[in-house]
Amino acid sequence: MTPAPSLTRRQALAAALTAAALPSRLWGQSAPNLLYPDAPIKLTIEPTQLEIGKGVVIPTTTYNGIVPGPLMRLNPHRKATIQVTNHSSRPELVHWHGLHIPGQVDGAMEEGSPMIAPGRTVTYEFLPGPRGTRWYHSHAMAGRDLSAAGYSGQFGFIDVHDDRFPATYDREVYLAVHHWNGALCDMSAPVSDQMVCYQHATFNGRLYADSEPLRVRHGERVRFRFVNASATQNTSISLPGHRFRIIALDGNPVPVQGIVQTIDLGVAERVDAIVEMSNPGVWMLGAVNNHERASGLALPIEYVGHTGAPRWFPPSQRDWEYQKFAEPVAPGTVRDVDEIIPLVIAKRFLKRNGMDEWRVNSKVFEDAPIIRLVQGRRYRFRFLNASREAHPVHLHRHSFEITAISGRPTGGIVKDTVVLPLYGSIDVDLTADNPGLSLFHCHQQIHMDNGFMRLVSY
Repeated sequence: MTPAPSLTRRQALAAALTAAALPSRLWGQSAPNLLYPDAPIKLTIEPTQLEIGKGVVIPTTTYNGIVPGPLMRLNPHRKATIQVTNHSSRPELVHWHGLHIPGQVDGAMEEGSPMIAPGRTVTYEFLPGPRGTRWYHSHAMAGRDLSAAGYSGQFGFIDVHDDRFPATYDREVYLAVHHWNGALCDMSAPVSDQMVCYQHATFNGRLYADSEPLRVRHGERVRFRFVNASATQNTSISLPGHRFRIIALDGNPVPVQGIVQTIDLGVAERVDAIVEMSNPGVWMLGAVNNHERASGLALPIEYVGHTGAPRWFPPSQRDWEYQKFAEPVAPGTVRDVDEIIPLVIAKRFLKRNGMDEWRVNSKVFEDAPIIRLVQGRRYRFRFLNASREAHPVHLHRHSFEITAISGRPTGGIVKDTVVLPLYGSIDVDLTADNPGLSLFHCHQQIHMDNGFMRLVSY
């Protein structure tokens, strides 16, 4: 990859440390399908006038002019070569979220991946893995530009695939959640993460009012592959009259395939769920929150032979929790690790140029030391949330096992992004088996940009 100059304090600091899609209207098989390509995949970062609904045009930045970007189906036994050309006016880089690859190609400048300057092309080469639903997205800073980086249309699905998934289904549907036209707002905003509010929300870049229905057959088993590709907004979705059987979290098969009415998706989380289409009619898959659904986050589900207005009613209970999909853990079970590392998350209200400042163990990223590990050892990161906001925390280049949630032991759930409950705690165990620099951070763009990051090294 060709190095590019650092442009911000965060970039300059990272340089010093390292020196030490689916188209919007159709689904599944209609996607641009890059399956085990022999030639390099070509990806362009380009300004786009994206029409998310009739008369609703969002000036944004996309991959290859579509939202989501091209679906990449990669073989874990074959090296992927991806050429990325930046046709935008600002430095960019692409992060391959959930893959265990070297830091130099991971797409995080803090780990040593160079920025892609405007007009330049770089080549990412890596052996993809682990298997499952992964995704790719911008990992640039946005700051106060709420149209850049994670707020833009730069995201797409990766399926690391070798035909060995442990579940049966008739077809699959990829759905990416995104919120658009973000602005700083007060806490009374109807669709808000407390700091950013949004005008619109979509599945696959299309508002509900102008979405083509997903047409299904009675008895069909549909594998939905969801990603929350929003910059800051956690969400919860439901499909009235139906249930989700959860088969994978963040692309990793779960020990127990639990049945739920609602799916909670923190920013950057993926959920694979199978729905048996057993209730003919026309239904609305959508956000549980009324304001969010009204802003466009919904999709008609239409059984063959049925017409009419889609039906919606709220779920009888909000039944999502990670423990539903975990293996049983006996009370008092002790799991040995080499070291427990406490990480306390706290906020200083409006302390960074009018923005909330986020600290890990009382330090913002720029002032924090690197967390030093030893290769081959097992560690427990004990995240303690001293704020009243839920944080989707992501660790690059590794997967981890959730071993406790607010003191309740659990096991068997392997993820790369986990939602830290407000005023709660989560223990995650990981093995130091991918040397180099690795970043962890809150995946809410506004938190990451304002201090909520740390580097791990071994």
